[in-house]
Amino acid sequence: MKIKILVLLFGLSFSLASAQNDAKLSPPKPSSKNAKATKKGDKDKKNAEKENYRPRDGYYNKKDMIDAKVIPYPSLREADVFYAKRVWREIDLREKMNQYLGSPKARLIDVLVEALNSGEIVAYDPVSTKDDPNGDEFTTPLKPEDVMRKLGSDSTAAPIFDETGVQTGTKMVFNEFNPDSIVKFRIKEDWIFDRQRSVFEPRIIGIAPLVKIKTSAGALGDEQPAFWIYFPDARQVLANRAVEQERNDATQLSFDGVFLKRIFTSYIVKESNQNDFKVKDYANGIDKLYESERIKKQLIDYEQDLWEY
Repeated sequence: MKIKILVLLFGLSFSLASAQNDAKLSPPKPSSKNAKATKKGDKDKKNAEKENYRPRDGYYNKKDMIDAKVIPYPSLREADVFYAKRVWREIDLREKMNQYLGSPKARLIDVLVEALNSGEIVAYDPVSTKDDPNGDEFTTPLKPEDVMRKLGSDSTAAPIFDETGVQTGTKMVFNEFNPDSIVKFRIKEDWIFDRQRSVFEPRIIGIAPLVKIKTSAGALGDEQPAFWIYFPDARQVLANRAVEQERNDATQLSFDGVFLKRIFTSYIVKESNQNDFKVKDYANGIDKLYESERIKKQLIDYEQDLWEY
């Protein structure tokens, strides 16, 4: 009898302990108010996701260009430079081969201006100084607001009136920058023969958009650089921006690839010389084009003559 009583008591205590453990493990049932609030929160979250939903423009994610890395140039020692020649050339976006660089969907000038305003690259003043006679040696950095002022170079004199309506003076108002107004770029590059690798190749040093400056008489003068950009610092920005090509949308060609592979046409406006002359200083009209082609041929002939037996 005693044994039966002990067994019953042990079973009863075990059942009570199990019930307590189940009560601890199982979460409390939400009240009706909490359940309604939870459902409302989930509904609001779904509505917000639906409002912010944006369809993907295509059938695959184009992330390769965003994460692209710059292909570094081979290292170059001064002792390996057997020959070097500096040239300045201009790229005209109105030429058929260069038109894609001015596409409204992906303009080269838009890429540069966006990077300048975000602080990714630095622009340099093209004004000549005693230490920088040509203004292209990257000596004086410019602020983003100064860059935009130089790009919108066309300006007008606006009158200033006081409270009584009497004109008290004038101030210069710079027009808003129009990206379509940039139709030329100037690049400065070195042609180098590396005897260690037996390679004759160009390396771009700087790039500058050209603008037309109004003279004191109101006429448009010669095209001048708005600012200079040190090209090696801009390569990463250019490598992450794709160009728009007419024949194939899946080429994934970047602006850096354009300059690295020389997919553009240009003409030389100056070569390094002891008098620091530009082509236009000693050639006029069609002769300037002939002189540009002569300098190009001279560079090509130099490389060919190296391997002539």
